[in-house]
Amino acid sequence: MDLIKIDDLEVFANHGVYAEENEKGQYFYVSIRIFADFKAAAEKDDLNKTVNYGEVCDFVCDFMTENTFKLIETAADGLAEEILFRFSGAREVFVEIKKPQAPVNHKFGCISVCTSRKWHRAFIALGSNLGNKAENIEYGLKLLKSEDSVKILKVSDFIETEPYGYKEQDKFLNGAAEIETTLEPTELLRLLKETEETCGREKTFRWGSRTLDLDIIFYDELITDSPELTIPHREMHLRDLVKIPLCQIAPDFVHTVLRKRICEL
Repeated sequence: MDLIKIDDLEVFANHGVYAEENEKGQYFYVSIRIFADFKAAAEKDDLNKTVNYGEVCDFVCDFMTENTFKLIETAADGLAEEILFRFSGAREVFVEIKKPQAPVNHKFGCISVCTSRKWHRAFIALGSNLGNKAENIEYGLKLLKSEDSVKILKVSDFIETEPYGYKEQDKFLNGAAEIETTLEPTELLRLLKETEETCGREKTFRWGSRTLDLDIIFYDELITDSPELTIPHREMHLRDLVKIPLCQIAPDFVHTVLRKRICEL
């Protein structure tokens, strides 16, 4: 991955916990690291194929001056995310905001906060067995796509499957989607649950009927097991309703625990 560096961009802005800081303002110095692939830009000598660091500088200055935050932590977090959202070539962003006039009653060189954000690759299982199943899934995907923090990269065909676990219910329509997201796993899980509720899902018993079911199958190379979230999905390798759609969009993805490609599973 290639790297674009911007060091100590000077901005006069109004961030701080104290009212005086918000009213009078002060100088901040912002450093940015943008990880991107600019090989195509270098080969073609084409600015349109890379991240335009001039535009990034303009955006940073606008973001810092048009907003007022109590904490520079908030400014750094928002700035990192917005750079990812606005500059399509940016894969990962590191932001440092220095506050040389911080209200601290001691001598110091500089006080700063640092943060980083990146696009993560994840795979989501899709399912529905109530109402218009295809429309339920499509609407759920539409809601996810409307979020700046989510990019829908690929969606499989939908397949009809027999109910899993509890058999006395209608057949399911299932699929899989490959996404990119800036959300951490628990944040993504929360968004999926909110999307299910928006689409009319009601809590029932395990394996019961549902208008929409969205499950995280993989998230980068992450392996985690907690009461709230297990990645990779504990039983995905046993379920054709997951494996078949996933194989269509990512046959060579390697299961992070079993170390087998999806097409082998």
